[in-house]
Formats: sequence, structure tokens, C-alpha cells
Amino acid sequence: MTTIITRPVPPRARDMLVQQGLHPVLAQLYAARGVLDKSEVESEFSALLPPERLLHAGRAAALLAAAIEKEQRLLIVADYDCDGATACAVGVRALCAFGADVAYLVPNRFEFGYGLTPEIVELAARAPRRPDLLITVDNGIASNEGVARANALGIATLITDHHLPGDTLPQAGCIVNPNQPGCDFPSKAIAGVGVMFYVMLALRAELRRRGWFEDRPEFNLATLLDLVALGTVADVVRLDRNNRILVAQGLKRIRAGRMQAGIAALLRVAGREARRASCFDLGFAAGPRLNAAGRLADMALGIECLITDDTARALNIVQQLDQLNRERREIEGGMQDQALAMLEGLGLGTDADADAEAAYTLSLYDPSWHQGVVGILAARIKDRLHRPVIAFAAGNAGELKGSGRSIPGLHLRDALDLVAKRAPGLILRFGGHAAAAGLSIRSEGLAQFRELFERTVRGLLAAFDLARNLETDGPLESAYMNLDTLRLLEREVWGQGFPQPLFCDRFAVASQRVVADKHLKLRLQKDGKSFDAIRFNSPAPAGAAIRAAYRLALNEYNGVQSVQLIVEAWESAA
Repeated sequence: MTTIITRPVPPRARDMLVQQGLHPVLAQLYAARGVLDKSEVESEFSALLPPERLLHAGRAAALLAAAIEKEQRLLIVADYDCDGATACAVGVRALCAFGADVAYLVPNRFEFGYGLTPEIVELAARAPRRPDLLITVDNGIASNEGVARANALGIATLITDHHLPGDTLPQAGCIVNPNQPGCDFPSKAIAGVGVMFYVMLALRAELRRRGWFEDRPEFNLATLLDLVALGTVADVVRLDRNNRILVAQGLKRIRAGRMQAGIAALLRVAGREARRASCFDLGFAAGPRLNAAGRLADMALGIECLITDDTARALNIVQQLDQLNRERREIEGGMQDQALAMLEGLGLGTDADADAEAAYTLSLYDPSWHQGVVGILAARIKDRLHRPVIAFAAGNAGELKGSGRSIPGLHLRDALDLVAKRAPGLILRFGGHAAAAGLSIRSEGLAQFRELFERTVRGLLAAFDLARNLETDGPLESAYMNLDTLRLLEREVWGQGFPQPLFCDRFAVASQRVVADKHLKLRLQKDGKSFDAIRFNSPAPAGAAIRAAYRLALNEYNGVQSVQLIVEAWESAA
């Protein structure tokens, strides 16, 4: 059962924001999200944190500038998700524009696993064009063995990453990571693509100091902000002020039609209008199609999409990505059916509240599951049961590859660290964030891991943490339930840590009917006005009066646009 609650709104902060000229609806939403002054939501590029605040960004810039001057060979080692692909594209595009000799390599997740492994270093060293410098994007902070192998082979390394470090840092030539010890960069939530963008900002400043652009055109790094926005939103990092600026600037370019050919093609194939692009479009339309390459095939396909300037080639690649995404959805659907049947067999069903005493966690495995899709499966089951979930697939050499998703209140990477310390050798490798993490274990260790993970989480969470609360912004005046308000909200940046507006009101239910066998179409009434509404994937009928949590959405029929309420949850208001 979901409990609908309302996030508090500090009245003084709301009134101050209104006095500073913000629309009353925005003032209420921003105040509820901790904004105290209008300046905190300004999105001008000049308000970005300076690169000098990011530890070792200047050292990385000097390392790269020297390599460019010496005409050394640079190789970017990418990651196989959207953040890694966009970070790689930012690096390739910027370094090429600065005159570097740069190539990229993205590990095949099924053959090499994650990050700068010794095997990847060996592969790079054996290439016809052996690199002088390896640059990691969105990975590397845990690649101690890979960096050691590169050092032994005489290949320099530059790590750019945002993941949490382990107890020992790699012995790289330079590490740029806001989460490494000693770094006071305020935006700890910056994505991997953001870190790489900052390194490129620092590099451009260093090249200016060296007089590099005296006889060369200076590349405008702002042209890469659409890539930064896509990677930031798709990686579901917290949208703090700095991240919101990066995303807002990227969306501004996309809406103006000034974007990479690949991003234009991703939005086009997804049926999204670039001129009205939102975080939702990046996170749920463009991102999944790009991610499909890394999940089912080779993320090099996705990277090629982002670095080509050929519109026809970009569209051709995106059509391949779209087909991969369709295949991913089919695979995911089958895996989800298996997982739900597995839960039914365990007596869990899909009602988390009924099973609070039975399990705090779920560690699921089936030998037929696809390595590239277990992360999505874990997210789906987590959403259903409101429990931390880890889904495992069979890996190489008797290993199981797991991907986990967590709930508010449990830092998943830290929980895995505790498990690893309590049973040395049980977890072979792990890494990640508070909300998502990956790990590898021996297949024979699954039962031990399942038991120890459950015991560890029970020590970190209380029973009330498992209750599902849906936080809303409270009532919305009927006068504001219109297209003008919808467009006002669409222009803003919403996402992880700065949630999309979700309102809550009492409605009379004038009519309701099931459509497509699984959605409930409603006509709701409030203050003498009627509103079309829909609740997706939930055909259960509503009562005569409901208290509904909803968001505003655009409904277009026969060229006529109107506001539709998307109902996320309701409770009886009889």
C-alpha cells in the first residue's frame, strides 16, 4: 500500500521567492525543494562551479596539453552505459578539436567486464597504434590492477570518474574524481560525463596559456552540452545546482536545434519533439535506446552515434539502437515474469507491506537471465516491492554478475562494503553509488551472500524504512491546472534529488473506463471544473471520491491540445 504525503513548504522561503519575481507555483515547488533564493535556480553557464575547484583538473589539463604538443597517442577507455558513452563522445570531440591524436575503446561487458582491467590494458598495448596515455571516463577509480599493469607496460594513465573510491586509490598519473579524498568540489553528484567536460574546460584554459590557439580556431565546448545533459539525466545522479545548470544549458541547445546529429536522431526515432525536449525525454526516450547498445551488443555503436556529424549515418545507427531497445524490452519482460513467479513461489507476491517481517532484501538469480538486463530487472522489482534488490546473471568462469538497486535510506555501495568486510573473499568485485551498484561473486557463494546481505541490511534499516511513501507537492489551484502552467513546468529542470512536480487533490469521479485492457481512463471534477485523467497499468476501479497524486501532462487529439492528469496513486476520499 502506498501512503500519499505532502512535502512541507517553508512559508517564508516561498514568499521571498514570489517577491523576487518567481511564478507562485514555481515559488512553492522550489521552496519545498530547499531553494531559499532565486539565484539558486538561475541556469546561466557563468554560474557553473569553476574547474579550478575540481581536484587535479589542472594537473590533468597539463598532462593532456603536453601529450597533444608531443603528438602522443591518446586512448579513451569508456564505460558501456549512457554516462560512459556521452563522456567518451565529449572526450573524443573535444580532444580532436584541440588537435589531439585520440581514439577510444569500450570494453565488451560480457567478455571483459567493467573498467580498466589488466586484460583491457593488454588489449590496448597490443593494438597497432599503441597508446601513450590511457584516459578512463566514468570508470577507473577501482582499477588498481589495470593501472598497475599499464604502469608496468610504460603506459601513462589519467582516471576521470565519479564513482566512490575504495580504500586504496590506483597509482595513476592523475585522478580527477570529486569523490576522492581531499577534493572539496561541491557537486559530489556530478556524472562521469560532467567530470570529463570539466577536464576539457581545464584543458582549454591550459592550451590558452600555452598559446595553442594563436594560429588555430578555439573550439567552443558549449557545443557539447547536449551530450552532458543526456549523460547526466540518464545516469540518474542527483540534480544539485551545478548539475541543473549543465542540464538546463544542454536542453536549451537541444530546443534551439543546436545538437549533435546523434541526439537529434535519438529524439526523432523516439517520436519526441526537440523544440519541447525535457529531462523526461532524455531519461526515458533517448537514454534507453543508447543504453541498449551496451546492454545487448557493443556500446561502440552508441558512441559512433554520438561522434558522427553525418545525419544519415546517425539516423541509421539510431534505427539499429531502436531495434536493440525493442529486443531489450522483450528480454526484460520475460525476465520480469520469471522473477514474479519466483517471488510467488517464495510466498512474497507483489505486496511488500504484507511481507515486512519476511524479507528486507531480495537477491534473485536465474541461469537464463541476461547480464545486460539484470540492472533493469532489479529496478523493476525494487519499484514493485520497495525493497533493495540485487539480480544476478551467469558470468564467465563460474562467476555471477549482479546489479542492484536500492531504496531511500540504504546506501547500497556501503552495504556491499560491509558484506565484503564481514566475509572476505565472498564478493570478488563491487562498486557503485547509494542507489545502484554492481558486483561479482562465485556461483557457489550465492546462498551465503543472500543471507549476509539480508542480515547486513536489517542492521541498517528499520521496518518503517520499508513503507512506501509517495511525496507530493499538495494541492494545485484549479486556475493553474492549464497549458500555461504545464509549459512553465516543462521549461524547468526536474529529476533525481529535485523531483518532478507531483500534486495531490481531492476529486469527485464523474466517469471511468478501462482502455487497452490495463489503463483506467477517468473524468475527474474539482471546484466545478472537469479534467481528463488516466492511470496507467492499473485497471482497478476508483470510488466516487478520491484523493489523487497526479502530474500535469499534454494531451493532443486531432490537433487540439489540452491538459491531462497522470494519476500515480490514489486513496479513497469518501
